[in-house]
Amino acid sequence: MLNSVVSIIEKSIKKYGKKIAYIDNENSVSFDDLEVMTSKIASRIIQMGCFNCPILVLSKRNVYTPVAYLGIVKSGNYYVPIDSTLNENRINQIIGATKSAILLTNRELLGDIEKLNFVGNVLVIEDLIEARLEPLLINDMNKKMNPMMPLYTIFTSGSTGRPKGVITSHLALINYIDAVNEVLNLSEEDILGNQSPLDYIAAIRDIYLPLFTGATTVIIPKNEFAMASELAARIDKQGITVLCWSAAGLEMTYKSGLLEEIRSNNIKKVLFSGSILPGRVLEAWQTRFPTASFINQYGPTEATASCTYYVVKEKASANTVLPIGIPYSNYNILLINEDGTKTEDGSIGEICVSGLGVTLGYFGDKVLSDEYFIQNPLNDKYREIIYKTGDLGRYDEAGMLFFCGRKDRQVKHFGHRIELEEIELYGKKIEGVQECVAVYDNDKSILHFVYSGEVEKKDIILFFRNNVPSFMVPRSVEKIEEIPHLPNGKIDIKAVQKLVI
Repeated sequence: MLNSVVSIIEKSIKKYGKKIAYIDNENSVSFDDLEVMTSKIASRIIQMGCFNCPILVLSKRNVYTPVAYLGIVKSGNYYVPIDSTLNENRINQIIGATKSAILLTNRELLGDIEKLNFVGNVLVIEDLIEARLEPLLINDMNKKMNPMMPLYTIFTSGSTGRPKGVITSHLALINYIDAVNEVLNLSEEDILGNQSPLDYIAAIRDIYLPLFTGATTVIIPKNEFAMASELAARIDKQGITVLCWSAAGLEMTYKSGLLEEIRSNNIKKVLFSGSILPGRVLEAWQTRFPTASFINQYGPTEATASCTYYVVKEKASANTVLPIGIPYSNYNILLINEDGTKTEDGSIGEICVSGLGVTLGYFGDKVLSDEYFIQNPLNDKYREIIYKTGDLGRYDEAGMLFFCGRKDRQVKHFGHRIELEEIELYGKKIEGVQECVAVYDNDKSILHFVYSGEVEKKDIILFFRNNVPSFMVPRSVEKIEEIPHLPNGKIDIKAVQKLVI
């Protein structure tokens, strides 16, 4: 039995050897390299006496980032990825939440680390991969691991104003990647083009699919996504065959003219998720790559990235609305009413997920975990934990699940989940803001911040840029004389929406 991701790594090393696992603009890592580098990282961490602990990774977008992740995993610990481009406030929140004693980083980021509130041991990834290997330590550690141990903790937006860390086990990840590959059916001939930030949940496909299939992942430089000709040249040059991208990524590159720039016809599989893909965008991609398979995914971080999929069979048009499909293997989807009963056929209910892909809960937050990871109200026979997504869905007559919006005020913005209440909590911290409310225009993908008070718009934008991730910075900031209220004193959100949307 495969007791951990480490077992997967060992199998892939033996099978694929000198084949490239990860490649970026400057370096590449073969499966043989991966074995040596991750073992050296693990050796050093094991010597420091850590076991089953969260270890921070603040690194650049390069091949050594997944190497660092997997080295931590091999040491019997779990990694907490942090994008090096995040602002200091957000990074410090994650540092404070984990209280981690170890942080791995690139040498060129050491100056930035000194500005943070981290007081533990800082290890340089470039030094670790040249360190001494201790095989006996690695072998002993592998025997201690089990499938339910945490593999990673990814922090997402939280309505309390603090990011929440979703803890995923080895078992959940192994199940998810196996299930996805049942649909994708990749081989060692395939080459994936990585679009997602390496600290983001969608990147786990690009990181782990090579370990399961022998495929290669190309870590595409971030700046190339802003230049259609360079991105197209990258896709052509590297012979990329598979794109596991966000729907927002497909839309952005479509608008930039990417499809006209790509010369090769190598792309044969396109898997997308994160938000609703406009029909006109899918139509354009299908027209450019008529023999490619297009797969729509749905699912939250709390279900190990995605729990349902739909293989597109129809030719899309501007009016196409895709279902989110059917559950992946070893997942189960329930639609539940407010009173905990099962919805009737065709009715809208809250999407709840059960099965092997459900994660372990929220890091250090039992109250929040107990609120969203609950006993299945439809099962009174034995313990069965389900995750309440807060999303609404319904089944059609063919048994296909359709997404019907959010139950609360969480939105999907360019593939990222954002709590509008968190935007408001930050807004209230700005000196001069009297009242504020955040609203979202789904049709135009615009995050609006509306406020009353005596402060300039430019100062508000600057505050957000310095305190939240870039995807949470409002694109529209509007000042009004008075925020409308309901008779009960609460802000009238619908009235605010009418003012700006």
